[in-house]
Amino acid sequence: MNFATEVAKRLLQIKAIKLSPQNPFTWASGLKSPIYCDNRTLLSYPHIRDMVVEGLVEKSKLFPDFDLVAGVATAGIPHGALLADRLKLPFVYVRAKAKEHGRQNLIEGEIKPGQKILVIEDLISTGGSSLQAVEALRAEGCSVVGVLAIFSYEFDAAKVAFQEADCCLETLSNYSIMTQVAIESAYVSPADQETLKLWRHDPKQWSAQWEN
Repeated sequence: MNFATEVAKRLLQIKAIKLSPQNPFTWASGLKSPIYCDNRTLLSYPHIRDMVVEGLVEKSKLFPDFDLVAGVATAGIPHGALLADRLKLPFVYVRAKAKEHGRQNLIEGEIKPGQKILVIEDLISTGGSSLQAVEALRAEGCSVVGVLAIFSYEFDAAKVAFQEADCCLETLSNYSIMTQVAIESAYVSPADQETLKLWRHDPKQWSAQWEN
């Protein structure tokens, strides 16, 4: 079993990833989805948490050398901090928007123009929040070597967005691998495989069929 498969298996095991093709979840955007992913759950499982951090350490070697690690608020913060601690590098995090009080920071922590930064995210859907963080760091004169995430839904929109932003993306596991693990472990039925494939291909159209 390769590492990406092992990660997907563990995320399903601890219900960090939940699948429900016949009774979909409702995302904050209002879209219906057969999957819900919250990788903050793995923080409560030390052995799996350690496995993921080791994976982040190894994957980080695929990027050019970097000076510090930046987590995307909020879910990317703990994983980024754990990686930075393991690599003995400085850590910062990037908010979705600047604070409305105090110093009104968008980036928490110290960065300097010219620094090379690896951005850590827990989940890639459309890539919007990650690339927003990338642009915030670039606006401060920093160079972002790429984004490293635990899991990706593999949406075409995300692939295009990262290409247009000229930003490299790597993940520990992804939707294709996870669905295969789910089928093989009987987490979902084989009949649901096509449903999961259709959702990833066009989540908006898939969601529309559930509207009253």
